[in-house]
Order: sequence, then C-alpha cells, then structure tokens
Amino acid sequence: MTLKTLLLSFLTSCTAHSAVAQTLGGVEYSPKATTFHITTSPDVKKVNVLLSDTDCDSPTEQLTKQMKRVGAGKWKLTVKSDLKGKYYLFSVYNNAQPDNTPGIFAKAVGVNGKRGAIVDLRDTDPEGWADDVRPALSNPCDLVIYEMHHRDFSVDLSSGLKHKGKYLALTEPKAIEHLQRLGVNAVHILPSFDYASVDESKPDVPQYNWGYDPLNYNVPEGSYSTDAATPTTRIREFKQMVQALHRAGIRVILDVVYNHTFDINGSNFQKTYPDYFYRKTAEGKYSDGSGCGNETASEKPLMREFMKESVEYWIKEYHIDGFRFDLMGVHDIETMNEIRAMVDQIDPSIYIYGEGWSAGSCAYPQEMLAMKANTRQLNGIGAFCDDMRDALRGPFSDDHKGGFLIGEPDQEESIKFGIVGAIAHPQIDMTKVNYSREAWTNEPSQMVAYVSCHDDMCLTDRLRATVPYITDDELIRLDLLAQTAVLTSQGVPFILSGEEMLRDKKSVHNSFRSPDSINRLDWNNLKRYPQVFDYYAGLIALRKAHPAFRMGKAEEVRKHLEFVDAPKGVVAFRLKDYAGGDTWRNIYVVLNSQKTPQNVKVAEGSYTTVVTNGKVNADGLGLISGSTLTVAPQSALIVHD
Repeated sequence: MTLKTLLLSFLTSCTAHSAVAQTLGGVEYSPKATTFHITTSPDVKKVNVLLSDTDCDSPTEQLTKQMKRVGAGKWKLTVKSDLKGKYYLFSVYNNAQPDNTPGIFAKAVGVNGKRGAIVDLRDTDPEGWADDVRPALSNPCDLVIYEMHHRDFSVDLSSGLKHKGKYLALTEPKAIEHLQRLGVNAVHILPSFDYASVDESKPDVPQYNWGYDPLNYNVPEGSYSTDAATPTTRIREFKQMVQALHRAGIRVILDVVYNHTFDINGSNFQKTYPDYFYRKTAEGKYSDGSGCGNETASEKPLMREFMKESVEYWIKEYHIDGFRFDLMGVHDIETMNEIRAMVDQIDPSIYIYGEGWSAGSCAYPQEMLAMKANTRQLNGIGAFCDDMRDALRGPFSDDHKGGFLIGEPDQEESIKFGIVGAIAHPQIDMTKVNYSREAWTNEPSQMVAYVSCHDDMCLTDRLRATVPYITDDELIRLDLLAQTAVLTSQGVPFILSGEEMLRDKKSVHNSFRSPDSINRLDWNNLKRYPQVFDYYAGLIALRKAHPAFRMGKAEEVRKHLEFVDAPKGVVAFRLKDYAGGDTWRNIYVVLNSQKTPQNVKVAEGSYTTVVTNGKVNADGLGLISGSTLTVAPQSALIVHD
C-alpha cells in the first residue's frame, strides 16, 4: 500500500466522520477522547450521555455525563479517555421524563439497535480495504442490475453456500461465480441498514422481513451478520461483502428508505426532536404518504441534511456505488437534486434511482415531489418504468389481468415507450401509453426497465395467475420474451434475483414477511431449467457486447432507433447505422407475443440470427436472406446484417 493511498483513505474517512458529527449528531472516537454531538429541539433544557460497559437493558454500571449546550438545539460532550467498546445513549429531556436514544446518526449499535456502540471504524476495515476500487462505469445504461435479498439468495440448502442468509454469502466463490456467469454488473441489495422487525438476539430462530422498517439508518442490519452482539462484526462483514463484489467487477447498490420510519414514538427522530422530521396534514395529523403510518419531511433543513450526509457516509465508509430510493415520490425534488449534486462531487458514476411514486397522498404539493412524472426535473436520477412493466405482464392493481405477453391488445405503444427509454420519440403515440401522456425522461439513463421486482408477484407467478393451466414450455417462452424486452431496451435493465432460475413465490403477492419457504431461491432450478439461465446470460452478454442496446443519449436513440411496421401483438424495431458505435450496421429486434409465427418486412438483405426461439448466440445461429423476418410463436428474434 502506497503512502498516497493511505493518506487519501485517511482524509476521506476524516471528512465523512467529522462532517456528519458536526451537523446532526453522532460520535467521534479517538483513543485519547470521544466527542458526542446531538441536535435537538431548541426547547430542550438538558441532555445527558449515558455510558455503560454492556448492552444490557439495565446495565449495572452506568455513568451519566451532562452535555453542554453549544448553540440553539446543539449539544456537545468530550470525554478525555479511551471509550472504545463502551455503549452509550443520549438522554434527551423533551419532557420531564427523558427519551433515551442512540441518536439519529449512530454508526455502530448493539443488538437490535437499542444502544449506540463506541468503536474505532478502522478496526472494521478488512485487509486491503483502503485499496478497494469501485468498478468502472462510463454510462448508467451499461449497468445490468440484479435485485436481491440476503436470505432469499443464500438461505436454502440447495444454494450450497456456507453463510446462509448472511453478508458473507456474497463473498463465497459459488455466489460470485453465479453472478459473473449470469453477467450482471450491479447488485441491488434490499434494505441492509439496521431495521426493526427482526429480533437480532435470536439468530437461530427463522425470521424474515424485507427490511423496509428503518431503525438506525447508518449501521448494517445485524441479522445478516454472523454475530449481531459484537458491534464491529456487522460492519466488517458488510465491507467484506462489498470488497468481494468489487473484486468481481460488480457494483453494490443500497436500497434506502428515508421516506418513513418503523413507527413514530419509538423512532430516533422523534426521541431527538419531536415532530420535526415528520409531515402533518392541515388537520394536524401525521401524514401517511408511505402507507406505513408516517412520512418524513425531506424539505425541512435537518431532514434534508440527514439524507445527504447519510448517503455520503455510505459512500465513504462502505464504498457503496448506487442508491435505490424507496417511495422516492415522498421526497421533494430539491432534496433529491441536492443529493445528486453532492454525490457528483464524490463520483458522478454513482447511480441514483427510485420509485417514482408514493403509497398515499403526501402533505406536500405533488408538483414539488420526486414523482415519475417530474423525472425531467431530477438531474441524473432515474425512475422505474411501470408503463412498460404493466404493458408486458398486466397492471399492478390486478394480479389476474395480463398484458402483451399473453396477447392482451393495445399494449405495443407502452412497450415501445420503454424500449426508447421513456424519452420523447417521434414514433411514439403518447395517447396510447399506459400511465404517461408525455415523455418523462431527459435521457434514457433515467429509465429503469423491468418486468418484476421483490414487490409484487415474481414473473412466473404472474404468468400462472394470468394463464390458468399454463404449461412449463409456454411459461418459459413468455418469461424469456419478457426479459428480452427488458434487456434490449435503451434504459437501465433490472431483474429480480432468481428469475434466471425460474423462481416462484407460491403466488404470494406481498411476501415482505413470508417465511423462507416462500421467498427462498431453489438453486435446483438451475438443473431443472438450464435453458432459462443460459438465455438470460446470453442476452446480458449480447447487451454488454453491443452498445447499440445501451445508447446513453436521447438524441442518439432518436437518430438510430426506429420502429418497424408489425402485426398486432408484435413489436419490432431497428437499431441502424452502427448505433452507439456498434460493429453491427443494422440490428433488428422482433418481439412476438402471438401463438403463431409472425412475419415482419425489413430491408432486403442477408442477416445473421443471434437470438431465435429461446436460443442466444452472438456468433450466429444461422443466416436469413430476403426482406421478411419470421419470428416463432411467443418468442423474440434478433438479427444483424
């Protein structure tokens, strides 16, 4: 390790830690002294720090230290001794009886996040951490995102992984090899901060939750570590996971849930500064735009600063490469743009995207929220394309209603809209698009293309719900057709983990707390359906090898992507004139949802087939001559001249 590397690592660490502590509260540790900061309501008259040697609910030895007011609502305490290994609570006198909390910016905690822990974060760095490098990325459209939950991925016996349901599973050779063979270059991990619904003190009791119930936003969840009782273990193992993925060329995207907390009265926000961090209606009731009982107020200065510093902390301390914002439509546009601008100062290649909707009405003007319809006001931030998703498989509101895949009419325009990356395109009739009447992106990199995710039925369950008595053969054909649409679209493609294994969730729509038997991946499916994995991997490799499928600029897409006349139930387009600097001059993609072969007229010529009837081979699967392409039933055809 060079002196320069060490110095840069030290400076980065110091910048992240001190900025956070000075603004919103937290702990700055050194062997000589530990300084505590907290920001409360200006009305608070007293704040103490409670120090203890253990993480017990009633520690036998607890030392009380009174903090000093250093400004309106600002409190500080420096203890000039080595406190490493101690536990702490801030005791905030919002009323006669104090609220005890680790604060809103704890960086280490004990079991279940009740107490903050004082650690030297450098002790948590795995060997070589200072030399960890973010995998290169020149354009967000080069990403292929794989959304996964730690338990889903590795908990089943069939996975063959040692650290089942743990961060360390993603450091094991089998897991890394699987991701590399598939070809994804980014994993989106479901919420991995410390959340409230799983009891970390019972590691041997099967427990499940997606994790959308935040408790401590800036500490990894303990149940995914091998030892939740030792505060440094979860931190170190999370870093080991990131390091292993980075070495494999895979970026790590963190699912962040700043839009609500698990509850109100028990939240660290409320215990620190009552009612400040939450929105209320005109009637004085807590607003519930999250659908979880509350919504945070991102537009308020301290909440906005918290979100910015939290994102910065995850980047600098944990080397995170991207962020997926849960219910991004709850947050205000200005805050999201400030986060993007801050991240750009660190590394512009860090991708930010989110759900462009809320779960209910927010107590803030909708035109000022980061809704999908307002994405053009979000500089360099992406949103999920439900227009294309629902056109392919059917509406979110009705599990039993199908879409293009099963032959439902008049879905083609919405799919075309997704194929161009939700930009304005002269061949798209916006009056026929599912949910949008105008283009909502400035650039295709702002659109996340997908057909399934953790939230809602997975693709096989949805197809079974919409096609009663569907055979495995038809199920696979439609599954592959759906993902062909996703992976040949101009936005950022996104797939749910296990889809490459033809996973199912026993038809459970909302499996956020279903047992492992519902959510787990059955790795035996790789042997049952090898053609599914091979197709996914082949299609991903084709996309990565050919820039025509991932042009990053709207003008390039308008210039080089044109739709071709096609029968009902068929979408066809040409990527022309060496699109994106591709080595292939013209590429035709045809998506056929019909149960009969379909013909599409193209320019007279000789074409090499690279995708046909559930097979992918970039070197060629045969030659076609003439001006007609015939695509097999319920499948895709891709050729080039």
